Amino acid sequence: MSTDTSANWAAFTAAEPELAKTVEERFAAYTHHVLASLRRDGSPRTTGLEVRFLGGELWLGMMPDSLKALDLRRDPRFALQANPGEGTGMGGGDVRVAGRAVEIPAEDTEARAGYAEEVEPPEPFHLFRTELTEVVRTYVEDEKYLVVQVWKPGAPVRTLRRS
Repeated sequence: MSTDTSANWAAFTAAEPELAKTVEERFAAYTHHVLASLRRDGSPRTTGLEVRFLGGELWLGMMPDSLKALDLRRDPRFALQANPGEGTGMGGGDVRVAGRAVEIPAEDTEARAGYAEEVEPPEPFHLFRTELTEVVRTYVEDEKYLVVQVWKPGAPVRTLRRS
């Protein structure tokens, strides 16, 4: 069953505070992460990206006219994977977020100013807030089980374990 519901970061945090904390910690562990967007022909594009959690939102900031920004303007669907770090330890697990990116226009100086106070991006810049459709965490438990946690708006976290 598929739904077209989405939620911002604050709604996810309110619904699943423990998972949200883990996801934020994984993103905070490294500066650069991997964004997947869709090219004009529908094929995937992956690029590096910095993200910020500010004011109950997950923000994506980009250089002017970058290909990833143009992709998101055309088709807002995205997937974002936290940098897993070096080696295979993946402390805290592998985390991915999917959803839609909503561009904040240059004229919305209030929203952009809040972001710019924290980040100091070069001017001009593209700014997108995210509407989440899925958050996934995958990790190994007790060196025996592969555990996958999946959250979608309007539903509790589903946890799957494989040995």
